[in-house]
Amino acid sequence: MRVSRNAADPSPAIEVRGLTKRFGRFTAVNGVSFEVPRGEIFGFLGPNGAGKSTTIRMLCGLLSSTSGTARVAGFDINREPERVRQNIGYMSQKFSLYRDLTVAENIAFFGGVYGLDARRLAERGAKVAALAGLSGLERELSGTLSGALQQRLALGCAILHEPPILFLDEPTSGVDPISRRMFWDLIQGMAADGVTVLITTHFMDEAEFCRRIGFISGGELIALDTPSALKRSAVQEDLFELELGHFQGALERLGRPDGVRAVSCFGPRLHVFCRRGALNESALEALARSRGLQVRSVNRIEVSLEDAFVRLVQRHAEDEAA
Repeated sequence: MRVSRNAADPSPAIEVRGLTKRFGRFTAVNGVSFEVPRGEIFGFLGPNGAGKSTTIRMLCGLLSSTSGTARVAGFDINREPERVRQNIGYMSQKFSLYRDLTVAENIAFFGGVYGLDARRLAERGAKVAALAGLSGLERELSGTLSGALQQRLALGCAILHEPPILFLDEPTSGVDPISRRMFWDLIQGMAADGVTVLITTHFMDEAEFCRRIGFISGGELIALDTPSALKRSAVQEDLFELELGHFQGALERLGRPDGVRAVSCFGPRLHVFCRRGALNESALEALARSRGLQVRSVNRIEVSLEDAFVRLVQRHAEDEAA
């Protein structure tokens, strides 16, 4: 089955209204609402256990919602899950193809699942192999491919039937930086052709490629905007980076003195969020030294998307505890 795309259709590719999923007394997703226009790359970010995968499973028609509604490609996820699945491609973080089948056999298998006839399968199989950089490797067992090539094959199989909407769940996890960049070139090329992409990732540099990002924490959507707007709105403090001689126990030693709103670890450094104008570099260095920290340098820095993500999650936890 070849899914047609209507570029003139003004309706959202994905429309979510108050989507909620409960498992007994546990609420995995709580009243989530958002829209994704056609052709947009939409990032869906959040810590482990935040509700990302549960939301994606509902949007893919694999799990019914407890309440709320969602339409994907114009179809209701609860009433028309089969129609939803016909109009999407899905790729999970874990390699989900058959390792004991060759590249060509995996492509043929998924082509059959998607209902492609022999002519269409031959045409699409060749295009997918070329797109994924697998031409000439069709007889190789999938399990013997590198991690990057396996992920490209999985993406190729997900788009065999030319779905208008693609769900990618941490597709570049465990892939080297160069291959990640190539993978994103493929994603951006598909979006330019009108494919809508909803992607989850833990790589903040990848999230910068998304037109908009939704942050989910504790099952709730706590922020939704462009990467640049989120960095401006999420961090409302002065941000400093402390490089220390000894890092162990530094977070606990610094604590939350007057003027310091929050502290987080970034590798071997501390990122310190200070009330606007409360501290400068020298004052923060003196404060840190007074608490027994061996300070090598203190620098005011620009807010990164990772800083925004950390601060949003911290504030959401503080609001929940209040």
